[in-house]
Amino acid sequence: MRFTVGDVAYLGGGEADRALAEVAQLRLSVDSRVADIASARSRFGDRTPLLVETVMLRRRAAVKLPDASRWLFTEEAVEQATAAAVAVHRAERLTGRAVHDVTCSVGTELVALAGRAERVVGSDVDEVRLAMARHNLSGSDVLLCRADALHPVTRDTVVVADPARRSGGRRRFDPRDYTPALDALLEVYAGRDLVVKCAPGIDFDRVRGLGFDGEIEVTSLGGGVRESCLWSAGLATPGVSRRATILDGAEQLTDADPDDCPVAPAGRWIVDPDGAVVRAGLVRHYGARHGLWQLDPAIAYLSGDGLPPGVRGFEVIAELGFTERALRRELAARDVGAVEILVRGVGVDPDALRPRLRLRGSQRLAVVITRIGAGSASRAVAYVCRPSR
Repeated sequence: MRFTVGDVAYLGGGEADRALAEVAQLRLSVDSRVADIASARSRFGDRTPLLVETVMLRRRAAVKLPDASRWLFTEEAVEQATAAAVAVHRAERLTGRAVHDVTCSVGTELVALAGRAERVVGSDVDEVRLAMARHNLSGSDVLLCRADALHPVTRDTVVVADPARRSGGRRRFDPRDYTPALDALLEVYAGRDLVVKCAPGIDFDRVRGLGFDGEIEVTSLGGGVRESCLWSAGLATPGVSRRATILDGAEQLTDADPDDCPVAPAGRWIVDPDGAVVRAGLVRHYGARHGLWQLDPAIAYLSGDGLPPGVRGFEVIAELGFTERALRRELAARDVGAVEILVRGVGVDPDALRPRLRLRGSQRLAVVITRIGAGSASRAVAYVCRPSR
């Protein structure tokens, strides 16, 4: 639904607090939603859609924000909101600086910046989201104002931007189609310290082609890549153009780190590096740091005789040339009934392959399928493995 400024004013009041607390007690599941909404409507009348939508958005946002139960959101704001741990990481890189978030939306980045940055300003062109930000940031000393991100209203601040990457529910992959467009942001804030949050899969070459010459940081959390973030040259670490940050493992790698990673046959373990490492193109750097080697110079799988601390790996118990028939026979001989399938470099769909293996056993193993070699020497290999956990 579309919220209005009047809706936000109501939702921020004491009467709505009590109503929201009651609606939050309802399950609002697929099975119960019709009955639950009817029950809420009998008590809250025309306010029911506002209350139900707010409760549902808070529940969705809870996976990103620990205090989402008191926040106000729009649906798009929840979709694009930065997970709290990622926002805190970014804010820590800006500690002590004056910062202006020019696309502040409902304020998720501002909360992380407050208390770390020397001074914080937030602005947005959408008056409804700005009203929600005022509610969400009540009690803080963040300055909020309505302004277009492409018309600067501050000087001597680090500019943070999080352009919208969806339109009508569909993702935009070209950064020139962001709102505001990435090329426009780079032009307007040329010569200023600028931080831009982008989609995880953004094309690095295309970004460079737009004239960006700073650092691209890829950040992962909870086993998934959350974002790519552009840090202008004045904020980048000298000599670094790519960085991978693994928040769960408290580990960072950059393209300035050593990358002397050899290529060799599989050892005891196979390691599928964190997505941030792969996306940032730092697989060799990760391997060099942890004493691992590549199975193939063009494939992101690593191998070694030990595992990096805290990293899940796959202990090799069999290696075979990959065909479905050969793999089916191998797994049947090992009494396998469930299998995790990892694939790189070959056209195999794990979900389509799994039922064709016709597994009937009692054991659970993993299979790593990949390509080894190039050109006429290329071959598909399957490694039957035991996961470390």
